[in-house]
Amino acid sequence: MTSGLFVLTVVHVAISLAAIASGFVVLFGLIAGKRRDGWTAFFLATTVATSITGFFFPITRLTPGLVLGAISLVVLAVAVYARYARRLAGAWRPVYVVASMTALYFNVLVLIVQSFQKAPALRALAPTQSEPPFLVAQLATLAAFLVLGALAVRRFPAQPSTA
Repeated sequence: MTSGLFVLTVVHVAISLAAIASGFVVLFGLIAGKRRDGWTAFFLATTVATSITGFFFPITRLTPGLVLGAISLVVLAVAVYARYARRLAGAWRPVYVVASMTALYFNVLVLIVQSFQKAPALRALAPTQSEPPFLVAQLATLAAFLVLGALAVRRFPAQPSTA
């Protein structure tokens, strides 16, 4: 790996981890009925940056990661529009919640995939990523996001506090 590619990898991973961490702050804020405006801006910005920096790696073929990055950018555009242009008015409130939590789920999904590819202990459990441990991790994550997302949609009020 060249030094430029190493630096890109480190920056991309750091941004991704910041996006995931701030995304969980936003998610639990939504469930608590709080907008967390600063955290939301940081989450959306770092999640967009994560998707964009993913396209800076050498591309030799279309991969699931590239497709997911493109889909994530579309989902993020919807979240940003709902949050900032439409100001969470009416139906844009649940649209924002679903879009932003979908973007967070995509980041966590990539984290799981990368963990099973890079961490020796996880790679040993699922070397082809078609083994039960990998599938269980994916399904458990999806189930958790469906439950937490539904709670966020239900509990995030039309006029949330900004705390």
